[in-house]
Amino acid sequence: MKKFTKVIAASGILTLFFSINLIAQKKEKSPDPKVILKSSNRKIPYRDYWPTADWKTAIPEKQGINSAELAKVLDYCFARTGDDIDRKGIRTDGLLIVRGGYIVAEKYARGFTAERPHLVWSVSKSFVNALYGIAVKDGKMDLNEKAYRYFPELDSDSHKEISIDNILRMSSGIEWSEGYEASPLKSSVIAMLYTGGRNDMAKFTAGFPLAHTPGTFMYYSSGDSNLLMSILKNVYKERYATLPWERLFDRIGMKNVTWERDKSGTFVGSSYIYATPRDIAKFGQLYLNDGRWNNEKILPDGWVDYSVTTAPSFFTTPNYPKLEEYEMSAQWYTNFGDPKRSFPKPWPAAPSDTFAASGHWGQKIWVIPSLDLVIVRVADDRDDSFNENQFLKLLMQSIKK
Repeated sequence: MKKFTKVIAASGILTLFFSINLIAQKKEKSPDPKVILKSSNRKIPYRDYWPTADWKTAIPEKQGINSAELAKVLDYCFARTGDDIDRKGIRTDGLLIVRGGYIVAEKYARGFTAERPHLVWSVSKSFVNALYGIAVKDGKMDLNEKAYRYFPELDSDSHKEISIDNILRMSSGIEWSEGYEASPLKSSVIAMLYTGGRNDMAKFTAGFPLAHTPGTFMYYSSGDSNLLMSILKNVYKERYATLPWERLFDRIGMKNVTWERDKSGTFVGSSYIYATPRDIAKFGQLYLNDGRWNNEKILPDGWVDYSVTTAPSFFTTPNYPKLEEYEMSAQWYTNFGDPKRSFPKPWPAAPSDTFAASGHWGQKIWVIPSLDLVIVRVADDRDDSFNENQFLKLLMQSIKK
């Protein structure tokens, strides 16, 4: 039987469900972060080692996983049906599965190795969340504070009511179009990353008008993530350039990380972290451990619960049908679902406490606290061939009950 250590996190999560990019069914204010961060009884398993230097491996059976069933998971993940010209089919570059703190499966393809960093795209947003947890722990900001106090470009009659919490939950209300391949000419995010906004992505985002009252409407926005990173630059000033390494990467042993910045010196929080799957898995393990690493508390009490509390209001997604399967919290995705509103769990095969960091073209970190499980997949998905729920279903079938 595993030993468990009680860790303070937040209880009484106020859960309101939504999808992404839609017309609001009703307008509700975000739950007060102070309520969520106040107290908790979240538990984490006892750890007999910490993978700061490197991960240890174990045969699957020692961690309660059936090897034969696990082989089916790998077969599904690495089944190639296309080629590098048409870029169709399942295109997994790497898969890493950690259970009980030990790697039980690891495989790479298409020239990737355990040492080769991979672009994680919007998984970067969840790293932004971690830096905000650190800022809260440092006493640098109150999530309920208005963002203009840290970012003067938001000091206008229309934008002045936007709070830090609103932006973390992508509920700033700032007009935005997150289309990529589907609508490149109308895409705010493409203009931000590659054309008119690339020199100062946060300032570019702040220049859009307000489309909704802050805190009442959730819309997936890479612009919001870059606003957050520029706010941190103004908060930490000369410490900003080394902040991710000194306070996060180095402390959990992420040894091979690159984070690109725009011309203004702001880390591109929406998109541009490169890291190896082994390093990415350490980040997932930090959240699995409720923000603790070894004897150090990297994230504040209740931060993980705050991070996986879904944003207010329920939306549908006519413009991005694929994204309606997800429900987003504070730069993470959750798996609660809402049967009362006929909104299914994004991953029905996985436990309800599953949460994930997600990036373009198949980048993923799944964290499943009830199963002491972290899964990292890096990929180059260009169509719908890879079914995430089918993958998780196969994985769940490999775990001994």
